[in-house]
Amino acid sequence: MTSQQAWPKVIILVDMNCFFAQIEQQDNPFWRNRPVAVTNGGQGTTIITSSYEARAYGVKTGMRLKEARMLCPDLIQAASRPHRYAEISTNIMTSLQSITPDLEVYSVDEAFLDVTHCQSLLGAPLQIAQLVKDTVSNVSGLTCSVGVSGDKTTAKYAAKLNKPDGLTQILPWDAEATLAPLHVTELSGINTGTANFLKQYGVVLCGDMKKIPISIPAQRFGNLGRRLWLMAQGKDPETINTTVNDPKTIGHGKVMPPQTHDLPTILTYFQHMSEKVGSRLRKHHFKASHFYVGLKTEQGWLQSRIKLKQATDDGQAIFTQCRQFVIQHWQGQGVWQVQVTALNPHHEQQGDLFADNQLSEKRQQLNNAIDQINQRYGEFTVAPSRLIDRSAMPNVIAPSWKPSGHRKTI
Repeated sequence: MTSQQAWPKVIILVDMNCFFAQIEQQDNPFWRNRPVAVTNGGQGTTIITSSYEARAYGVKTGMRLKEARMLCPDLIQAASRPHRYAEISTNIMTSLQSITPDLEVYSVDEAFLDVTHCQSLLGAPLQIAQLVKDTVSNVSGLTCSVGVSGDKTTAKYAAKLNKPDGLTQILPWDAEATLAPLHVTELSGINTGTANFLKQYGVVLCGDMKKIPISIPAQRFGNLGRRLWLMAQGKDPETINTTVNDPKTIGHGKVMPPQTHDLPTILTYFQHMSEKVGSRLRKHHFKASHFYVGLKTEQGWLQSRIKLKQATDDGQAIFTQCRQFVIQHWQGQGVWQVQVTALNPHHEQQGDLFADNQLSEKRQQLNNAIDQINQRYGEFTVAPSRLIDRSAMPNVIAPSWKPSGHRKTI
């Protein structure tokens, strides 16, 4: 088979290069071609991501800013701007849908495209991959690395071969031979623990995988094990997933100044997180009756799972439970972190006929009005008075953030 013939399956992986840092360099022309590190706000001390110029000095994600500046004294600190990153990510993902509707938004800066059925219209796989790069560039002005092959795993591996701004093709019929000499951890989804298990059976390189029966990884990892066995041979069976499932949890946590002993400060953090959880529940039309509440102390986590009689999306109701939790369980020890999480949120259903519907309706109207104002003028433009003293640390985008469905949340 030749590269000129239509492939039975064509998968493209788009990987934005140093996405957040690249946006900062684009929006600040003076920073272009200079080492830039993005931190969680101006007060942030840990690097979220960095530009390739900074990485050349050894600067890495997760590194402390102080340590990074020892490696790169001219390092520019850029305070993260999540809403800007979300806006550009959404624009990119929307533009890619003009190429194919078979699009899986894998994360804020990655997407898989199944363009198998586009070959007769758009040309050979390599031509379509170049169209993807051009589309991203035209809509955002940013560069990306693109991998194209016959399955998701091989396409993802191809995308990282020629960063930044690369375009790499691995022919499907060459995939097994290309992956064979690689250590299994080179493939996405195979971590050190999985690799150690496989090593017990003589599997170190991808090419070793077919020497063992598929039943061995299958017995240990189930369907994932079967997929791993095929992945290593360039035959990943997983298809493009165009839907975003409902969340299993919706939560927020925040690190506090170490050894916080002040009760009002702890309650402020809890109310901050409660209001954020409530706002996200309402935004995506969810309610929850079960919540996890946690407080990290020097002795470990104080935690509780709370069940309400009625499901709620109201931050005030959530905070009431947090306050009771603190009063009952906290004994004055130093605190480092708070966490509030809605468990198994579900779409709103008809309320209890015997509940105080008048009070509930008034509270709902108030929350709706507050949400409209905050969506227009910024988060917590209107908020409980206690939150005037909340932490100034900005929001961040989680790695699993996707510009669709419930995950369109920062």
